[in-house]
Amino acid sequence: MKLPYLAKKSLGQNFLIDKNIINKIIKVGNINSKNDIVEIGPGYGSLTHLLIDHNPNTLLAIEKDQKIYKILKDNFRDYKNIQIINDDILNFINKNKFKKKVIVYGNLPYSISTQILVNFVMLKKWPPWYEKLIFMFQKEVADRILAKENTKNFNRLSVMSNWRLNIKKHFDISKNCFYPKPKVDSTLLSFYPKKKNLYNLRNPKNLEIITRCLFSNRRKMINKSFNKLFGKNSFVSHDIGIKLNKRPEEISNDMYYKIAVMYEKLFD
Repeated sequence: MKLPYLAKKSLGQNFLIDKNIINKIIKVGNINSKNDIVEIGPGYGSLTHLLIDHNPNTLLAIEKDQKIYKILKDNFRDYKNIQIINDDILNFINKNKFKKKVIVYGNLPYSISTQILVNFVMLKKWPPWYEKLIFMFQKEVADRILAKENTKNFNRLSVMSNWRLNIKKHFDISKNCFYPKPKVDSTLLSFYPKKKNLYNLRNPKNLEIITRCLFSNRRKMINKSFNKLFGKNSFVSHDIGIKLNKRPEEISNDMYYKIAVMYEKLFD
């Protein structure tokens, strides 16, 4: 595939060109004429064209690269139900200008994929404006999102993602399906907001504080990190039932959420 100009490494651009894979990705969304779609980083529109063919109510494509934005505007000028915006998705996530029950597609740039996902998780208003997220990640990142406690991949991202989202893995995607070809394979995941959450936080940032502190020394017991968080409040560990000789990867998601709730209760 010949591109109008070279992909930008600074934006993590690798364009999906395999039509069979694109069709499989679209089927995950089960799109109909009542759906509103947001596409993050449409690139040259390989996915966009097929999304439009499924006749959604509206399609909002957000493209950061100005040159590609101009190409997209020209290529889709005859479609009435598509709007193309030249901006960064991180500027849009919190603006609350989206319709309800939106399906969001994204072949996320490797460099900021986790930042984008965390921003969708950390929205203050919940349930959020989106109905589902269908995102493609570098396989290594997807494995971290899906990781369970007591495994080497278990990390902050897994804890934070699973707090508010139900996550499903669909399939892996070979690096040969992209141009230019990246060094690694990718994985398609979908995310569905949990309507009811046992661990509500007034300020979602408190979970970030908790996980950042406790995972800062992932090979060591959490006792020192826990004391940094709670200081003289030694009753906390007893009240929530946590053993401070555990390491970060040995603690369940639910326990991290209990810690965050207690932290918010005491300090926020």
